[in-house]
Amino acid sequence: MGISVLIAGLFTGLLLGVLGSGGSIITVPALLYLLHVEPKSAIAMGLGIVAVTATITALNHWRRGNVNLKVTAVFGLFGFLGTFAGTRLGVITPVALQLGLFALVMYAAAYRMLRAPKPIVHRSLGSAAVCDVAVSGTEMRMGKIAVHGLAVGMLTGVVGVGGGFLIVPALVLLSGLTMKQAIGTSLSIVAVNSFTGFAGYTGLVQINYLLMGIFTAVAVGGSFLGAMVSNRLSGEMLKRGFAVFLVMVATYILLKSVI
Repeated sequence: MGISVLIAGLFTGLLLGVLGSGGSIITVPALLYLLHVEPKSAIAMGLGIVAVTATITALNHWRRGNVNLKVTAVFGLFGFLGTFAGTRLGVITPVALQLGLFALVMYAAAYRMLRAPKPIVHRSLGSAAVCDVAVSGTEMRMGKIAVHGLAVGMLTGVVGVGGGFLIVPALVLLSGLTMKQAIGTSLSIVAVNSFTGFAGYTGLVQINYLLMGIFTAVAVGGSFLGAMVSNRLSGEMLKRGFAVFLVMVATYILLKSVI
């Protein structure tokens, strides 16, 4: 079990440090199949592990100026509401359905990572028109960010994923953040959602705090290593490799749920 914890924790931290997402997608299967934790406990513990790891990694990004606090506040507030409601639903959801949804989320994450990004088209307008569009556009974007935060929060609560793979592209498209800012801001939102989800499950499912603590410590170390790795490797190569891995793990989860 000791080696399994080290490997799983290190991989979780690496993914959070490199991509700003993917922590829960690795943590929950690792707790389930490597460490043999009961499914609902694995979901709750995964949220706690990612909450701490994402918080520390987000602080590192914030020091570099890559966290937008306004976007974090809007997304985080509605994510908090959605996550808390999702945990209440997750506690009573059949395990087979939760694991099935978890696998579908992994397939969706893999698809997003393999899909080619759409080019962004900029239109030229007159100065007065630009001013009006800028104001209404900001309000519209914040409204969409709030709705997206609520939806991702629900997903976090029910299946135990931080939702970073959904948050990062949403932040780039809806708020106009750069990729580095989107990753840093995503981590801060994932931290809020994960802490809320963990709190929602606390007292309702059994939690092994010692195992959580060891896993989290290794994951935190891995997150700093991931931040250094991200500066040396091709982001496209990392995304494609991770997408293939997601498909393999999701298929394994579905087969285990059926057999």
